Amino acid sequence: MTAEAPPVGPPHEPVQAVGGPVSSGWREGILTRAKEIDSQRASMSAGGQETAHAKAVRSHVKAAREAAEFVPSGRFRRVRNLMRTGPLMERAMSNLDAAEADLLRFAPAEYVLGQLPCLLKHVRSHILPTDPRRQEFERVAQRLGVPGPGQPVPAVQGQVSLSKEDRGKIASITRSASREAQREQVRVRSFRNILVGTAVAMTVLAIGIAMAGFLNPTLIPMCFAPQQSGQDVVVVCPTRQSDPFVPSTEADAQSATKTEDIDEHVQKTASSYDLFVVELVGLAAAAISTAAAVRSIRGSSERFGVPVALAALKLPTGAVTAFLGVLLMRGQFVPGLSALDTSAQILAWALVFGYAQQLFTRLVDRQGQTVLDSVRGADKPARQP
Repeated sequence: MTAEAPPVGPPHEPVQAVGGPVSSGWREGILTRAKEIDSQRASMSAGGQETAHAKAVRSHVKAAREAAEFVPSGRFRRVRNLMRTGPLMERAMSNLDAAEADLLRFAPAEYVLGQLPCLLKHVRSHILPTDPRRQEFERVAQRLGVPGPGQPVPAVQGQVSLSKEDRGKIASITRSASREAQREQVRVRSFRNILVGTAVAMTVLAIGIAMAGFLNPTLIPMCFAPQQSGQDVVVVCPTRQSDPFVPSTEADAQSATKTEDIDEHVQKTASSYDLFVVELVGLAAAAISTAAAVRSIRGSSERFGVPVALAALKLPTGAVTAFLGVLLMRGQFVPGLSALDTSAQILAWALVFGYAQQLFTRLVDRQGQTVLDSVRGADKPARQP
């Protein structure tokens, strides 16, 4: 009795779990996509010797899983995990894109032909129409039975054959489209990081101004000295005002009248909370302008939160512009508005200047929408040059 020959090919592979749950949405998406690609690789390699491309797919999927499930250890691991999000995401996505390209190089012809409409959409979404790579891909797709936009379905006689040259073009151009998609994601992430850094810097600046006013109220006083009836003067600050008095500069004309130095009254009237109240009013005005601007902000399927970063930038900017606006008025930069009569008027102008930050951040909003529109994902039509 002769023994049976052992089966040719790799041993039976244990079923790989999806993994997770993990801490963020992009990690869950990577794990799901990695499981899908690995299952396709396993089914194509079943019952035969695993090719070099199949081994490469296995390695890329493993690297993507490791990046998605990576959790730093030790103290401040949450901070380190947040700082490493960009490199980890780049590693995971690039490895999965490479795995899909390698999968196309050894997959059966019917699989590649079945995926061709999706691959054509992917190429059109991320490569410009004038690019030779896209033009060549469209020619190959049309030759294999996938029509172009607005074109009738070509009549194909018999069974379509996929040549080795066409397979190589499909895999390489698809990989190029994936790299372009990654560059778009990098641009969005870079713009988001700039917004966050600017918002943090503006917040630190606003807090620093408020602390300077709290520690030394007369360092940058937000006080005005309008002239009342006759020759009396009142020092008006954002939180309180002084009693009427005659300034010492008119002592020669009114020698019989008791006079007082205006600087002394400013020191007595200025409060440690003046700058804080002015910035708080500007912050409230900026919050109102942010709520009003929501109607013109279009949502995005990108996970980097650019609209949220744009809204967060407006708040500290409103606080700083309120302070600077009142400071310009106190320096008589605006003719006719150099002497406000009451504390309510000072706070009202702080409200106006806080809302006026929209004039500056509106340009940033437009740039943010332009950056988001440059990402030509599956949920958006491809932009023409």
